[in-house]
Amino acid sequence: MATSQERIIPTDLRNEMSRSYLEYAMSVIVGRALPDARDGLKPVHRRILYAMHELGLASDRPFRKCARVVGEVLGKYHPHGDTAVYDALVRMAQDFSMRAPLIDGHGNFGSIDNDPPAAMRYTECRLQALTSASLLQDIESETVDFIDNFDGSQQEPTVLPARLPQLLLNGSSGIAVGMATNIPPHNLGELIDGLVALIHNPEITGLQLMQYIHGPDFPTGGQILGVAAIKEAYTTGRGSITMRGVANIETIEQRGRPDREAIIITELPYQTNKAALIEKIAELVNDKRIEGIADIRDESDRDGMRIVIELKRDAYPRVVLNNLYKQTPLQANFGANMLALVNGEPQVLTLKQFLQVFLDFRVESITRRTRYELRKAEERDHLLQGLLIALAQLDAIIQLIRSAADTPTAKGELIATYGLSEVQADAILQMQLRRLTALEADKIRLEHEQLQVQIADLRDILARRERILEIIETEVKQLKERFATPRRTVITHAEGELDDTDLIANEKAIILLTEQGYIKRMPVNTFEAQNRATRGKAGAKVKEDDNIEHFLSCCDHDSILFFSQRGVVYCLKAYQIPVGSRTSRGTPIVQMLPIPKEEKITSIVPVSEFTSEEYLVMLTNGGFIKKTELSAFSNIRANGLIAISLEEGDQLRWVRRAKEEDSLIVGSLQGMAIHFRCNHEQLRPLGRATRGVRAMKLKANDRLVGMDILPAAVLARLHQEVDGTEAGDIEESLTEEAAESTETSNSNSAPPWVLIITSNGYGKRVPVAQFRLQNRAGQGIMATKFKNLKNQDTMATLHIVNNDDDEIMMVTSRGIIIRQAVNAISIQSRSATGVRVQRLDEDDAITGVAIVPPDAEGVTGETEE
Repeated sequence: MATSQERIIPTDLRNEMSRSYLEYAMSVIVGRALPDARDGLKPVHRRILYAMHELGLASDRPFRKCARVVGEVLGKYHPHGDTAVYDALVRMAQDFSMRAPLIDGHGNFGSIDNDPPAAMRYTECRLQALTSASLLQDIESETVDFIDNFDGSQQEPTVLPARLPQLLLNGSSGIAVGMATNIPPHNLGELIDGLVALIHNPEITGLQLMQYIHGPDFPTGGQILGVAAIKEAYTTGRGSITMRGVANIETIEQRGRPDREAIIITELPYQTNKAALIEKIAELVNDKRIEGIADIRDESDRDGMRIVIELKRDAYPRVVLNNLYKQTPLQANFGANMLALVNGEPQVLTLKQFLQVFLDFRVESITRRTRYELRKAEERDHLLQGLLIALAQLDAIIQLIRSAADTPTAKGELIATYGLSEVQADAILQMQLRRLTALEADKIRLEHEQLQVQIADLRDILARRERILEIIETEVKQLKERFATPRRTVITHAEGELDDTDLIANEKAIILLTEQGYIKRMPVNTFEAQNRATRGKAGAKVKEDDNIEHFLSCCDHDSILFFSQRGVVYCLKAYQIPVGSRTSRGTPIVQMLPIPKEEKITSIVPVSEFTSEEYLVMLTNGGFIKKTELSAFSNIRANGLIAISLEEGDQLRWVRRAKEEDSLIVGSLQGMAIHFRCNHEQLRPLGRATRGVRAMKLKANDRLVGMDILPAAVLARLHQEVDGTEAGDIEESLTEEAAESTETSNSNSAPPWVLIITSNGYGKRVPVAQFRLQNRAGQGIMATKFKNLKNQDTMATLHIVNNDDDEIMMVTSRGIIIRQAVNAISIQSRSATGVRVQRLDEDDAITGVAIVPPDAEGVTGETEE
């Protein structure tokens, strides 16, 4: 009993509780909940990846059961529950949780609907190629420290030799004691660009880094509203970033029932449960907290997410969508709390501090790796120097060894006689007889010379920090080339925020796109007006097998809609298109738009404002035409939007803006044209995913070359100018005889005109009054005759010109551009052949014409290809 009492240590309960709780708190903070700022990993993740590395589970090796990996981690490094290890492993394999998954999973690893993964005995895993290349390479080169595991039987790394800022790449979240971390994932390419910028300019600020790292890039895509919260998070370490899913309003077709509007959700905010979102929407509809929804269904498949919210007929789609943003997780906040361990202590870091901590760690890793390689090279060279001494005095050394009583005696005499070290003496005694040949001796000398060069280079690296920074830059750029992917999350501007357009002048510009997909923007004042029939200036440096295909005039604030032959539309702001000089080729459009290789842009339309009063009129190669409300294209997602449904073999070719009261003229290759109204009687408005109706009846070997819109005000003026004619009889008044009249002088013919340009460089203006209104799908009337030239001429373009002060810019297949006033081109009848507007080489032809209006305010030019 006395012995037991001697073991009792009196202590203060308050001090004991305080000390024990602090020890527990620090254990959770350092050993479980917070990531290390150097490699971005918590201990459990680091142990899983290292254990898989030891098992040889590289990306080019077969998969291994997850249960085998979990057992390895539990037995050697992580003496906790198997559930914790498997859950961490699963998350590193989920492409909707990690921006760049570290583990390649085979089997059921859960879903965005929060479905649980299969049991570890069913699933298999191996490392991703990125993990081996960026986290585990050089781990055997003494780049990081190793410590004993929990029972002292194994060694484990304290940190992995990361080559990328992994903590920012995949983000992290964790709840410790008294603190928590929540770091969003980012884009690999942007992080590397920011790191390189920091290497080149150590004084760079956080706001300057945002020119390279624009903001978080979530694996599920979606949108980020506003940059103010991103700036706050990057400069202070904390901020609330508003995320929003991608939702579009579309018209869906229904068999036996009228078409309905529907909200289509294709991307969700990060960490949003899709099944829970649908359940929440259904609950709000049942409680009548959201009105206007008729049906909800999940049409997601392996090709992508698609949640269809079908609306009632009397519902306002935008109002319903705004309610969904307000009351459901379709819009959520990411509370950024950039907390990580730096030298074992939790710190809130800014964007620059994150990159600086990683850069310092990378410098240390390369320094340690270089020292290791230098030591190995010096040890090998020291051994080779001993062999070279032996080869130089081969006979004497052989005699010494033969006369020695035993190996220790021979070793001692070698050291004493020739001044060798023990390592060199051992190497000489172990040298095989085949190493004594002349060829082997030359190999030893060559290796020694190469090692001398390597040792000098390694010492130079250790002596100069700039060499280490060059190595870091080279390595990360190689990783960017291999593993970088396009940004998934689009950063948009919140209401009331300063927009880019507030900082950019709304200047007039022209945009050129070549057949091979090079695009550029140039100020209109690059080209001064020239006289008619001159040669023009080079507008683009095009290759011999490349031609200018699209050409338009716009303003820098305009949205530019790009329509492909597949009927898909993409969108960019004009100022986002890089400015190029007259002689530059431009930027590949595939770097700016997610266009598949087999897809080609066939029409470009500038839009200053998306309104429901305007329509987009689309004309296909096969002669089908339709109009769709312009407002249906106001929210074009990053990967494009379906604009028209096409028959097999047909292609979308021309797209123009029009109002219901307008009319349009369609022209053909052989000089025919048809003029009909855009009203609902001739062209009823259709949804995006529809085909359209027949535009014009073509003769054999003829095809459409373009169309243009005649504004309603102009058409009304023409009605008034026909004396004694009722508005309903306008078609009869504009007779064929008027169209066959002789050339009209400039003095007695006012705008509008139909500007016709032929591929051989001839042009004319024809009064619109000579093109009578017809019903759609007719053969039309003759628009122009062609000169009898050696090379057969064809109609290249057809344009409506509404202003005598307008100018045109013409571009040829070889990239020659000429700008001239419209009033320099003669006004002639439909039966005339026109005058020469541009002098062309024999192998050149006009491919595009753009109208340049006299005033940029609210007016944009359109082009005909």
